[in-house]
Amino acid sequence: MTANIACSDATLISSTDGVTIAMHDFGGTGSPILLSHATGFHGHCMKPIADGLISNHHVMALDHRGYGDAETVDPAGISWDQYGHDALAAAQYLSDQHNGEPIVGIGHSMGGASLLMAAQRAPQLFRALFVFEPIVFPPVDESVDRPVNPLAGGARKRRSTFDSYEDALANYASKPPMSAFHPDAREQYVRHGFKKTDNGVELKCLPEHEAVTYETGGTSGAWEQLGNIQTRTWVISGALAPFQPSSFAEAVSQQMTSSTFIRWDEVGHFGPLERPDLIVTYVASVLATFSS
Repeated sequence: MTANIACSDATLISSTDGVTIAMHDFGGTGSPILLSHATGFHGHCMKPIADGLISNHHVMALDHRGYGDAETVDPAGISWDQYGHDALAAAQYLSDQHNGEPIVGIGHSMGGASLLMAAQRAPQLFRALFVFEPIVFPPVDESVDRPVNPLAGGARKRRSTFDSYEDALANYASKPPMSAFHPDAREQYVRHGFKKTDNGVELKCLPEHEAVTYETGGTSGAWEQLGNIQTRTWVISGALAPFQPSSFAEAVSQQMTSSTFIRWDEVGHFGPLERPDLIVTYVASVLATFSS
């Protein structure tokens, strides 16, 4: 498989299992922060968060395998522990840029889960984690059939081509959920999530890759490892909603010995993309209390 290299600011690195992932440097000076994106998105979608933190921090984001400028992989072989590999490699890369200084991780949904898996494997790399509705499912009764994941079906049906970047932007701005996104997050999604073709623009992420990611979210094994995470962690949730990650976010926090749970009722699952200012303000306030 190959890596997408349309984005000029991508630095390609090897994940811990050899797959190529992409790092994006948003600049800034100070202690290092790593941003980890949700399923179906990519690192640049979190740029509004980076913009709010670079006055005091050096901020980078990763593209997990199959997303953005990372290597395109066979969706049939996807497993969630691989996203943990990607977050671990990205954290190591950023820490190395700061002479081994532990990093702060900020993750959304799948990106939060990948950071939790990475912190369990290499706690020395992490100073703190802020994870918004991480996809870490509590155990379920295996004798009960699981319903078909509607997000997977939606991903497979998603329109993947447009005549131009502008057409794609107009489409996403006109309907939920992206109509509620911060304008820059939405534009970053399009500008860095699509690639030019002879007939217009096309999604870099294969719809089947996104669909399989949704379908395999319950197989990561991350829940069983939560009690081993030593890193100070803030688990953040949007408004409580049935059948949404908000419904088990607090349970995730309770499984960890050094975790704080926060709920913001003014946002839903896409909170970091809708209100990046909430993340920026909260993270900055917490980090300001850390001893230097």
